[in-house]
Amino acid sequence: MTVPKNDPAVRAFRDTLGMFPTGVTVITARAPGGQPIGLTVSSFNSVSLTPPLIVWSLSGHLPSVRAFENAAVYAINVLAEDQQDISQRFASRSDDKFAGLEYVEGVDGVPLLPGCVAWFQCRQFARHPGGDHVVFIGEVVRFELDQARKPLVFQGGAYRRLA
Repeated sequence: MTVPKNDPAVRAFRDTLGMFPTGVTVITARAPGGQPIGLTVSSFNSVSLTPPLIVWSLSGHLPSVRAFENAAVYAINVLAEDQQDISQRFASRSDDKFAGLEYVEGVDGVPLLPGCVAWFQCRQFARHPGGDHVVFIGEVVRFELDQARKPLVFQGGAYRRLA
């Protein structure tokens, strides 16, 4: 059964989910043509320590879903509290979210955003349909942490900072 997005029950469900604070990430990869792609995602979590697996999901109606399904590697860039502008840039519908933005290359050229609190470079491990989303499971092949920075947090429809 498909429920329209303007259904009050769907909005109430989304608002209720929004009470759970999450970190803010930007998932980056390379499109089939080699250009860097990325988007803001808060649906990121750990799955397994051995092997090291993470999970995230992406709305199946987004144009970039096919590029992420076909990417052999991708990176989860965990944003720092001063990177709200980066979150908004990658949440926009802009065609080139990397225009004028500096980044470094990780495993197999995957784009890594500077200034983050953590980075997870992953190989595709599994994908599953999940209602109106695609659920991605990645095997972490490299990770890094900057303990001097604090993460950006999102809760109740607004950016937050840790005390």
